Amino acid sequence: MKKIRILLADDHSVVRRGLRSLFRTTRDFVVVGEASNGEEAVRLAKKLNPDMAIVDISMPKMNGIEATRLLKERNREMKVLILTIHDSEEYIYEMIRAGADGYVLKDAEKQEIFSAVRSVASSEPFFSPNVSRLIVEKIAKETKKEPAPASPDLKLTKREEEVLRLISQGLTSKGIADKLSLSVSTINTHRTNLMQKLDIHETAGLVRFAIQHGFLDLKPV
Repeated sequence: MKKIRILLADDHSVVRRGLRSLFRTTRDFVVVGEASNGEEAVRLAKKLNPDMAIVDISMPKMNGIEATRLLKERNREMKVLILTIHDSEEYIYEMIRAGADGYVLKDAEKQEIFSAVRSVASSEPFFSPNVSRLIVEKIAKETKKEPAPASPDLKLTKREEEVLRLISQGLTSKGIADKLSLSVSTINTHRTNLMQKLDIHETAGLVRFAIQHGFLDLKPV
């Protein structure tokens, strides 16, 4: 089995040591380098070419936002997972705009961190539940301000509609697969089909579409 090669970027050595020890408990991951600031992370990424960088936001010399932007500019194939204490909308959207592939809070349980790494490594975005809720609420607020679009003449299957609703609730492919008792590959096929049929190529767009066309029953926000 090919291991996921990880670069850790956090200015706290105790956090880096903790993560390194955590990842040693499974054969899936290997830590290939550590950086104590954003500049060092960018430099080491060029040298080590990891599959993924796990990046904190608050770091000296260059913060995680700018480091993420540079990492993605220099290597679009490398994944960036944010691991931070910050759960504000401002930070979340700054990191998404910078190109982050996932966003997890530092109080997450071990299995959530493992799921985040595996999902992001498989090119599936991953956001902690609280982060997903903030994203959906923000999109909902923005969507309510927009004029209602005409209903498209699209023929989604019952299963595609079900998957669309669950994607829009912030669930990952793994979470949807568990809920529907299907395989992750089957859910990813439905996700791909949805994006092709709707001509939408990112998760936020699917959430917006679901809200606009009544697939997601939202509470007032």
